[in-house]
Amino acid sequence: MSDHRDGVPEEAADGEDATPDGGHASATPSTHTVRLELVDEPGQLLAALHPIADNGGNLLSIYHERGNKTPRGRIPVEVDFEATQEHFEGIVESLRTEGVNVMQAGTERYAEEVTLLLFGHLIDTDLSDTLSRIEACESASVADVSLAAPQGTEQSSSARLRLEARAGETEAALTAVRELADQKELRLVEPLTGVEA
Repeated sequence: MSDHRDGVPEEAADGEDATPDGGHASATPSTHTVRLELVDEPGQLLAALHPIADNGGNLLSIYHERGNKTPRGRIPVEVDFEATQEHFEGIVESLRTEGVNVMQAGTERYAEEVTLLLFGHLIDTDLSDTLSRIEACESASVADVSLAAPQGTEQSSSARLRLEARAGETEAALTAVRELADQKELRLVEPLTGVEA
């Protein structure tokens, strides 16, 4: 079998787009996110994770907000994992074969991380909507959320958000969060920048 790169210097060949036939990039894991819609029944989350593990995915995080429902009355779940492109495609196909509704699937590459605090009526202003709108800015992904509501959901609560931003787009992500906090009358505590630890 002839290689289409015959006669091309090795340095030039390395710069070409990789192909599934063994190119370098096809074997390099990257971060992927899938947004799933699960039936609210015991074992559904575990069943959705099996195709990821069975097809070579390395689980990074799961965002599962059981109190929030999709318009079809199901639970939205976001799963981040590492996998090669080939494995990612197999994972998505396997999820669909198993009857899991994949609402969105894509590759996301992030290089910068920032932690923020939000204070206010996070539950009353729909925390799931807040997180979805942050994700919609495309500059960042919500990597982790910790919610604290010591006085119950009727009072003010706080959330620590860890965002992963694309290289050079941290400010755009912060601007999106600032605007959202203003719209929902939430207080935002941003990370200190330009200060040595």
